Amino acid sequence: MIKHIKVTSLLWLTIVAVYPINAQQHKEYTLGKIWSKVERNYPGIGAEISTVEAAKLNERVIKSGTLPQLSAQAQNTYGTFEGSAGAFFPQPGLFNVSGSAIPLQGSSTTANSFGSAVVEWELFSFGKNRNHKKAATTLYHKSVSEKDAYLLKLKKTLSQRYIFLLYNDAKLKLSEKNVQRLNEILKITSRLSASGLRPAADSLLASSSHIQALGEHDKWEGLKNASIIKLLELYNEDTIVYAASAKQFSNPVENGLNQKRIINTAHPILTALEMQSEYFKLSGKAEKRASLPSISLLGGYAFRATGINPNGTVSGAWEEGFKNSTNNFLAGIGITWNLTNLVTNRIKGEQLLKEAESAELLHSQYQQGMQADLSASQAKIIQQYQQLQKALLAVKQSEDAYRMYLARYKSGLITLSELLQIRSMLEQAENAHIEVSRDYWVLLTYQAELTADFEYLFNNL
Repeated sequence: MIKHIKVTSLLWLTIVAVYPINAQQHKEYTLGKIWSKVERNYPGIGAEISTVEAAKLNERVIKSGTLPQLSAQAQNTYGTFEGSAGAFFPQPGLFNVSGSAIPLQGSSTTANSFGSAVVEWELFSFGKNRNHKKAATTLYHKSVSEKDAYLLKLKKTLSQRYIFLLYNDAKLKLSEKNVQRLNEILKITSRLSASGLRPAADSLLASSSHIQALGEHDKWEGLKNASIIKLLELYNEDTIVYAASAKQFSNPVENGLNQKRIINTAHPILTALEMQSEYFKLSGKAEKRASLPSISLLGGYAFRATGINPNGTVSGAWEEGFKNSTNNFLAGIGITWNLTNLVTNRIKGEQLLKEAESAELLHSQYQQGMQADLSASQAKIIQQYQQLQKALLAVKQSEDAYRMYLARYKSGLITLSELLQIRSMLEQAENAHIEVSRDYWVLLTYQAELTADFEYLFNNL
């Protein structure tokens, strides 16, 4: 007796210890928990983050372009030094100093050394640089909004795949119920046929229905396994537990059906379009300002050494190339104006402003369309939830009726064909309930995407 009490106590302690673990395990695999893992591991999210970081670096590049531009060079050469009189126009930014045409004595070649540093700082550009910097910042914010829009789309994809997994699982469980029911009918029919109370044809009919149910079970098992594979592609793990979600799938909690919802102006898709329009506006202004001149502060220093002595003697020794040095510097203000760009940049600016106008109109179109879709989906959700409640009631009544008719069949009061017809009606009711549940959750997913709010789905599925 004492040993029996100890065993019983140990069994209860084991149940108490294991139950919280199982409960925690089921709770762990809600849709929200799955999303947290997807957000950490899915490569597509990493790609979007890299795009945002690239846009941030581009912003820094554009801003650094307004800093003073410093160039330096150093060279040591060995060659001839013939000079000639005359002049020419070099390319912008280059200059030439001709050698002396007076005959020199000594070597025909000599070493030369040269080093210089030039600084140019654009002081005034009539707002071109300022608009370029604003455009780069806007482009960065646009990339952030596009990343948020991608995350929103990924949440929708994850939710849909999870819903279809639960749908296929519910279909598989229903097919298992049908197999069990038809197996029970087959056993009863076989006994009645063996005792001569039913014709042998009834046994064949029951067996045929049972085999068809087994084939249907195989079909849904394959679809369920395929759904798991598709989900794990996002989830990036080997297994998933969804028992708690399966219960919520068939009997969801009401989600503020009569609460009026509007599209948030900060929706990632709308924000991305707004940032795109702003980017084109700023770029267009920058292009127009680029046709105006720019004013720069210039400064430079140059070191020059040669193997040619002041008295006209030329040395071919390499070390002589660092002697006879001269040092020069310059400072001034320069104005650069590309007159050809007066027309070209103006046209480019108009083109970009038209692109901005197009993006702005597209923003309005999207906002109106999304609001209409949201209102329509909300009306569908209300009716879908009511249909879901009626489907639940229909299933309960069909189950009660089937049990009654099964008892009557056992008593020989109805035929097998009548019982199979009742069972088929029960199956139809259960199928309708599963279909309505799936459509209800799909509508909630679409609404969550429109409102950019997946909190209910992540916490209740």
